[in-house]
Amino acid sequence: MALPRLRSVDDPAPLAAFLEGASLEVMPRTAEKITDLRGLLPAGGQVFVAHIDGTAPQAMQATVSRIAAAGLTPVPHIPARVVPSREALAAWVGAYRAAGARHALLLGGGLPRPAGPYADSLQLLETGLFDGFDGLFVAGHPEGNRDIDPDGSERNVMAALHAKQEWSRRKGVPLTVVTQFLFEADPAIAWTERLASAGIDLPIRLGLAGPTKLQTLIKYAIACGVGPSLRVLQRRSRDLTKLLVPVTPDDLALAFARHKAANPGWRVEAAHLFPLGGIAPAAEWLTHNR
Repeated sequence: MALPRLRSVDDPAPLAAFLEGASLEVMPRTAEKITDLRGLLPAGGQVFVAHIDGTAPQAMQATVSRIAAAGLTPVPHIPARVVPSREALAAWVGAYRAAGARHALLLGGGLPRPAGPYADSLQLLETGLFDGFDGLFVAGHPEGNRDIDPDGSERNVMAALHAKQEWSRRKGVPLTVVTQFLFEADPAIAWTERLASAGIDLPIRLGLAGPTKLQTLIKYAIACGVGPSLRVLQRRSRDLTKLLVPVTPDDLALAFARHKAANPGWRVEAAHLFPLGGIAPAAEWLTHNR
């Protein structure tokens, strides 16, 4: 997929500042295609390793090891519902630490029923196996989560974030909220304001979808449960000429960047990029805009 020359902006400074500490997400099978991982992000940059159901723990460990060896910061996913037992969890955590990981993303996972004793990320935190990590991440849901709050409210997700924030303070382990990829700025900004009003002051990373074809983006959006903001893609798909060029997150990233520049106290610290159209185009997009 050819990536077009990125659109310039009148003042690129806010966008560059917002993307400076951006993190990137990969899967073991996609990372295998990248011969040299060092060019993906600046030294120390965070590379998340997605654990899709069925991924072998050995493949996760190998990817974590490659990322650490490249001078980057590996952040393996640990989905609660995929973990078959406490013994398996301890083995995974130990293997990731041995491979160089001092951070992890803990989430519920997409299985309808847990494979073992854990159904959510708070249960993982409470095992004690993550005490002493340099930092942890948990999922945030700007568009809500019907699996957690079937009534469409935010009552359960807010309560869970409060409990995780309390765990972070009690244990002294920094905790950051990272979201799924988004397509609209205003609802995401409003969500961050609701968190602040509820007394949740954890730092946040907002998800962006890397450059990809519109059809691919719609497919991933549906599969990942992206909700209300999917209408942005549906409107775009009505223009057949837009089916021929890659969709980039320029406008969304710029909106977040300008909001952050105008609101220095905003708890959003950076972007988290999902390379849906490939790791190389996503890394190139970051390089062009930082």
